[in-house]
Amino acid sequence: MKKKFAWTVIALLMVMALVLSACQPAAEPVAPQEPAAPVEEPVAPVEEPAAPAEEPAAPAEEFIFGLLLVGPYNDKGYSQAHYEAGEYVVANVPGTKMIYLDKVNTADRPGTTAAQLGEELIQQGAKLVVFNSDDMKDDAVEFTKNHPDIFVIHASGDTVWTEGENYQALANMANLMGGMEYGKMIAGCDAALHTQTGSIGYLGPLINEETRRLASSAYLGARYCWENYLEKDPADLSFRVTWIGFWFNIPGFTEDPTQVANEFINSGADVIISGIDTTEGLVEARKATSEGKQVFAIPYDFVGACDEAPDVCLGVPYFNWGPSYARYVISAMEGTWKSAFEWMPPSWEDINDHDKSAVGYLSGPAMSADAKPLLDQFIAELAGGLNLWSGPLNYQDGTEFLAEGQAAADVEIWYLPQLLEGMEGRSE
Repeated sequence: MKKKFAWTVIALLMVMALVLSACQPAAEPVAPQEPAAPVEEPVAPVEEPAAPAEEPAAPAEEFIFGLLLVGPYNDKGYSQAHYEAGEYVVANVPGTKMIYLDKVNTADRPGTTAAQLGEELIQQGAKLVVFNSDDMKDDAVEFTKNHPDIFVIHASGDTVWTEGENYQALANMANLMGGMEYGKMIAGCDAALHTQTGSIGYLGPLINEETRRLASSAYLGARYCWENYLEKDPADLSFRVTWIGFWFNIPGFTEDPTQVANEFINSGADVIISGIDTTEGLVEARKATSEGKQVFAIPYDFVGACDEAPDVCLGVPYFNWGPSYARYVISAMEGTWKSAFEWMPPSWEDINDHDKSAVGYLSGPAMSADAKPLLDQFIAELAGGLNLWSGPLNYQDGTEFLAEGQAAADVEIWYLPQLLEGMEGRSE
């Protein structure tokens, strides 16, 4: 009985435990946790691979141009004007280099031709060669034909002038010449305005078409200013030309320009106009003036020529080749080269603009205050269209050159066969 009672009690206790457990509030569900991110070891930053170093750009190839100068490169005349033009090109056209050979003439280099010396410039890398003298014409043509891949400038030549008497089609040649006829007219006027004796001497080089037309241009300028500004009779103006035989003195080959200048002075000339490349006329005028005779001179070619004797220098007509050489060098470099003949007048806006004008006239220290405005007036008349190459004009032998009112054609001036009536001196 006691044993049955004990099992009954145990059973009741178990039932009550189950009831109490069912009455407890349910536990809140636990939100699932995101798995923790694994701890990463610090990673060293990855450097971008360095860009490969650029190869240095190859320097642009130099464009070498060469000059063949008939006289010394520092002659204070024609050859120095070309040499300084080459320096102008180097200063104004990037990537260029100048080389040169001077004294290119048969006296200084016997047995050697300008064409052969052009070959030397090619061997030194020249791609363009300048022949700077009229007497180099045949060599320039030979060289141009032999080297169609080399550009050639012949200064003062006429080979590629389609209207000229010597035309040849040479694609790699250009002929350039400053309109020095204007410079010589101004020089002639300047001389006429200063002469007290009415006697002008013209110191000429060799005789050819170029030198005849330049001497004649000086005479035309002198006669015009003598007659129109000073109101004097042209018959009272003496204009004498003496030729020495070359562009400058070569002892034993030419007449001595010092002696010729003194002959002018001793015969009454008080102004010497030079047509040669050097300054003997200027030197002898200074010497005579220092001895009591007032003698003036007008040198030629080079802008700095008056520096030799400024106290007697009236002025200088000069060439300015730099801008035209630069144009042609650039065209050769850029592949735009065209064969051409250019006879270049002054830039009348300013004939002494060294970036524009092919020909200039620089008044000298000896220019008188009275003459300067008259010379400026003459230059202004030329700029306005005054043409002194118009008739009536006769040749030196008296035959008619131009009838009244007739203007000379370019070919008639370029190929002038004689000096003009009123000039003394040889025409041949």
